[in-house]
Amino acid sequence: ELAAEGGWKAVTFPAIAMRSGVSLADLRREFTCKTDILRAFQAEIDAEVLAKSKPATPEQSPRDRVFDMVMTRFEAMTPYKPALRRISAALCCHPAEAAQLIPSSLAAQYWMLAGAGAKLDGPGAGLRVAGLASIYCKVFCVWLDDDTPGLDRTMASLDRRLKNGEEWLARAESACESFCRFACGFMPRGWKRRERGE
Repeated sequence: ELAAEGGWKAVTFPAIAMRSGVSLADLRREFTCKTDILRAFQAEIDAEVLAKSKPATPEQSPRDRVFDMVMTRFEAMTPYKPALRRISAALCCHPAEAAQLIPSSLAAQYWMLAGAGAKLDGPGAGLRVAGLASIYCKVFCVWLDDDTPGLDRTMASLDRRLKNGEEWLARAESACESFCRFACGFMPRGWKRRERGE
């Protein structure tokens, strides 16, 4: 409410205490700084989206499942869009403060992929998380300005970027596999047996 009314600058702990009726002492037990509030918000949205997610079905492609998870996330954030619009605008001018949200933002994308049943082991896991984070960041900006009832612009942007990302990931994983095979050719003979103690 404070962010929607007065922007991110209006979100101060004394103002939160006055608006919520929670003492500053209790707020201090939960939060260290203002960005902790956003991290807690991200975690709450993660939990809400995961609670609404349905088990993956064989008929759905991985891209379709990720699409559903991200759109469910935007749906969950809709009541907070006015506040998020103003917070996002403020953080764009304060990159150091925004950078503090990178770990929790990557964690959010990890959980979106986990909820979609995506593969999250092996060398491609980090690429998937980072790739989805990049896609989400761009589509989030579209969503903030998308006031159409069906979020047509958001869905079109997400679908296009997921398709491009899927193609890029396939090429990147293929390159990684080729490099690993190439690198293994330089390993001393018998190194695998020595590692196993044979």
